[in-house]
Amino acid sequence: MTRSLRTRATRGVLATLAVVAVGPVGLSAAVPGPGGPPQGPRGVTTTASADSAASISTPAGVTAGASPTLGPAGEAARKPYMGWSSYSMQVYSNDGGNWISADQIIAQSDAMHKKLQPYGFEYINIDAAWNGGTDEYGRPVPSKKLYPNGLQAVIDHIHANGQKVGLYSIPGISKAMLDANLPVYGHPGCTTGDLAKQPLQQGDYWGFGYRIDMTKPCAQAYIDSIADLFASWGVDFLKFDSVTPGSGKNDLSLDARDEVKGWSQALARHNIWLELSWALDINYADYWKQWANGWRLDWDVECYCPGEALTAWPNISRLFPRVADWWRHGGPGGWNDLDSLNVGNGTMDGLTKDERRTAATLWAISAAPFYVGNDLTKLDAYGLELLTNPEVIAVNQAGRPAQPVSTKTNRQVWYSLNADSSYTVALFNLGTTEANMTANWADLGLDGSATVRDLWAKKNLGEFASGYTAATVPPHGVRLFKVTPQRNSAIRVNDDDLRVSYEGAWQRNGNREVPAVSEPLTVTVTDSGTPAAGTAATSSVRTVELNNDDPQIVYTGSWSRSTGRGFGDYQDDVQYTETNGDAFTYSFVGNGVDYVTEKDSSQGEVDIYIDGAFKETVDTHRDPAEGRAVQQVVYSISDLPNGSHTIRGVKKSGSFMLVDKLVVRQESLLNPGTAGFDKEPSAQADVSVEIGRDPGELVAIANGGADLVKGTDYTVEGRVVTIKKAYLAAQPTGTTKLDFSFRGDYRNDVHAATADGAAIEFAFKGTGVDWITALGPDQGEADVYLDNKLVGRVNLFNEARVTMRQVFTRAGLKDGQHTLRIVKVSGEVLRSDMFRYTIAR
Repeated sequence: MTRSLRTRATRGVLATLAVVAVGPVGLSAAVPGPGGPPQGPRGVTTTASADSAASISTPAGVTAGASPTLGPAGEAARKPYMGWSSYSMQVYSNDGGNWISADQIIAQSDAMHKKLQPYGFEYINIDAAWNGGTDEYGRPVPSKKLYPNGLQAVIDHIHANGQKVGLYSIPGISKAMLDANLPVYGHPGCTTGDLAKQPLQQGDYWGFGYRIDMTKPCAQAYIDSIADLFASWGVDFLKFDSVTPGSGKNDLSLDARDEVKGWSQALARHNIWLELSWALDINYADYWKQWANGWRLDWDVECYCPGEALTAWPNISRLFPRVADWWRHGGPGGWNDLDSLNVGNGTMDGLTKDERRTAATLWAISAAPFYVGNDLTKLDAYGLELLTNPEVIAVNQAGRPAQPVSTKTNRQVWYSLNADSSYTVALFNLGTTEANMTANWADLGLDGSATVRDLWAKKNLGEFASGYTAATVPPHGVRLFKVTPQRNSAIRVNDDDLRVSYEGAWQRNGNREVPAVSEPLTVTVTDSGTPAAGTAATSSVRTVELNNDDPQIVYTGSWSRSTGRGFGDYQDDVQYTETNGDAFTYSFVGNGVDYVTEKDSSQGEVDIYIDGAFKETVDTHRDPAEGRAVQQVVYSISDLPNGSHTIRGVKKSGSFMLVDKLVVRQESLLNPGTAGFDKEPSAQADVSVEIGRDPGELVAIANGGADLVKGTDYTVEGRVVTIKKAYLAAQPTGTTKLDFSFRGDYRNDVHAATADGAAIEFAFKGTGVDWITALGPDQGEADVYLDNKLVGRVNLFNEARVTMRQVFTRAGLKDGQHTLRIVKVSGEVLRSDMFRYTIAR
């Protein structure tokens, strides 16, 4: 039997458990979803039974008991939680609703107490199927079959082990609960029959219940009554599953946000952690951050191959582009959740040893909740080594989510800047062959030398001037380092770093950024005495075609390349996969992109994401009677702000998914974009081109990687760049491409505010600091405070928009903690881009 058939059979068996509790409330059942989209149901219901992601305004406080910035759990959420969740083993056991018995949960608690608790693991989270009906007030009651001595006895045992306990729930209210019309505990006059939104709307992803009308005071009272009951049992954590918008339901046809807020307010009074699941929509990241302590980024990590494995490599590798989208949204109070970390049971995990270490490293550097999905009674020696390395745990608990230097390759360098000015650096080889991999200090924002420590090996490697190369990183393997800058090093800090805080209404980018970009001037060189064609003015938009095998398109999963097909594909080849959940990702600078592929009867649906946000599901299926259609534009977008973007396509259905080419549209900065040059002496002439940005933004012109010499090979006067005929005459006949490189804002982003009085604060430990930011015609003045003293007013106005200009500097500070504060005084907008500080180690 194939794996796909086994998975389908397993899901069918588990689906029969979906109606374990048919009472008015069913707070969970045991219905798992597939390892990738489309996701199937995992549980009956709980009580059932737009803000832009760019906005970073300080959220309004929640209710009593919770910190305004730490969510319902309060101080407990200052760091990612560590612990264990039952769901992976529920799937693996193929007996989902029965696996979480009292004996099994107690055994897991005892094993964690003995093996992992000394290292910080403390949560025991019981997933779907723990309940067995409702009481006379519509509140859930635990299953008597699973917990013959009562769930309270199990909770007490967990607490006696010094641990915390979690339960599971989903949005909505069931038809049975509406019909029963039960009184709400502690709230005379409130009944469950009057709580649904009218007309009735689907309340959860799977359709087990109806949406609750949170505008009714009785609705909040009902949720409060359940939260109070959980608190009385000693519950410390609630996983709230099937939350929308998310998981492909991003069009607001399903919307559980108001119930998320209601549960957050109810749980905050007891400091109970609220974790949201699954594959949440990044467009509403600020909302999740305001009301929850964690949120899942992607589909389930489980492979849904019961008895065979807990997970599989494609389910790990597909997380990298998701983390690249979400990393900046994690921080104290709310964390990016990657699902269970299944690296502890050896062959049961479904991963090689290198893949297990890579997974543990990704969870650690992402500051993701560090919770295990394994059978804790069967941890192997290597699994224990991965889960109990104090230095790796310290990386996770430092709470500094890492970011990639670039996602344009399968050999990726990820890093985070720590509070002590050290860096955590991970080298991930997502490719299929071993490779030497280098971390360049300049790419991290470090100007100076640094010492390197291997955290997995617990070994100091020495001091290195400009970077470190790790030899032979194995396929699907990783190296993890602590990089410590040495004396007088300078550290560049981007505007989205955790140590940069904002007061007032600020927005990241919002079409106020300028990206770094390179554009070729194509010169046709002849030697005929007849000038070559190609000197006409060009359009303001140019297109760039990328074949499917372009190394900057990153494929995650089990992709292959088919060549010489003879069907009319672009460059006669395609990339293809047969596995749902496999994806391609491409990061580009521009304002539009097309996904071009084949349509055929063997193909199905593909989910498209732009900048991490779900856009639509495109259908690449074609009726067999119509035959094959090649080079079809199945997705196109043209109204993006001109800047840095990412497109991702995820296979959803069909036997195959193909990629033929991508077409990117960019703002043209060269006019004309082509030119001709005749080498015949009497016909030779300089070639001039007008550039579309301030001349100070042109950083280089290169030919085959070698820079032309300014003043000798070319000159710049105003916005006109002239390539000297002497240089062109030395080029061979044919086509010469001269790459014009323009700088942009640091990391291609800025933060901006429009209201006077908006402020930025940057805390650092060192002896000097610079503020480097953009200038422009829409900017005015800003006041600069150093250690709470006004030290100057800077003018940010410039006739043209320019990037990365040093507008404030202060050296010779006493080595210690300092705070730089910037306050908007005038102008249409204030932009902040980068801070740089000097350490004195």
